[in-house]
Amino acid sequence: MADFKTELGKVTLKNPVMTASGTFGYGYEYAELYPLDKLGAVVVKGISLDPVSGNPMPRHAEITSGVINAVGLQNPGVEEFINGEKYLPFLRKSNAAAVINIWGKTINEYVEVAEILNEQNGITALEINISCPNIKEGGIAFGTDLKMANKVVSEIRKVTTLPLVTKLSPNVTRIADFAKTVVDAGSDMISLINTLTGMVIDIETRKPVLANKIGGVSGPAVKPVAVKLVHEVYNAVDVPIIGMGGIQNGSDAIEFMLAGADAVAVGTAVFSDPYAPLKVIEEIGQYLDRHNIKSVKDIVGRLESV
Repeated sequence: MADFKTELGKVTLKNPVMTASGTFGYGYEYAELYPLDKLGAVVVKGISLDPVSGNPMPRHAEITSGVINAVGLQNPGVEEFINGEKYLPFLRKSNAAAVINIWGKTINEYVEVAEILNEQNGITALEINISCPNIKEGGIAFGTDLKMANKVVSEIRKVTTLPLVTKLSPNVTRIADFAKTVVDAGSDMISLINTLTGMVIDIETRKPVLANKIGGVSGPAVKPVAVKLVHEVYNAVDVPIIGMGGIQNGSDAIEFMLAGADAVAVGTAVFSDPYAPLKVIEEIGQYLDRHNIKSVKDIVGRLESV
């Protein structure tokens, strides 16, 4: 059987499959189904300085080959996340690698959250969300402006020794430029892609389906876009990459890894099959064994020319 050990800079995971932020809650929601430490890592819903109730309903809808959502980064706030039994204390007990996604409406809020979490045990890394299209302040505003992207990462880097993952937006013209600027600012890793911006209209009512009007598109429909952008970033920077966007099975995950991803995150697939991440792990193993590949790292970036 192939070696699944995955090295992301200073972070070592037992396998390269994690969950995508916003799709797996805080881990406890799925812990009755299987032990969380079977995953490479659990990436939690975005945590902000203060509690956030999210956008008004309706805030999600099924679309062809995917989902569109405008949940609005609902979360309990960093203090409750640290102290509430079902949040960080639960993750510590699970023995799962825990990546904490963070966001803010201002750079100061990002920094405060990062500084608070830096003092906590049981955190594997911070994922900086500069790419969510579902809130009116912060989020994508930082992820689509090169100077702001650099600034938020550099300021967070000053207050934490935790490994930093920056989550990039696909809603830009040259994603390689954003990868370079966040790495220059101190990001140890990059994750991509976050959702594509979209809109759905009910033709009978002639109104947007989402109360927020626009939302983030995810699921199988975005996978070819995500694979392309991962490959562009792989060729632009020399840091570990976590690829995501429409991964449903092991074959999808291998596409991302051949394109340059060191690890992958399973997101929307969990909504229809909560066991999807475990199946992805199993199917990657089957692929490696079938091709007599000894280590999962040996397929990263091994895309052959046409």
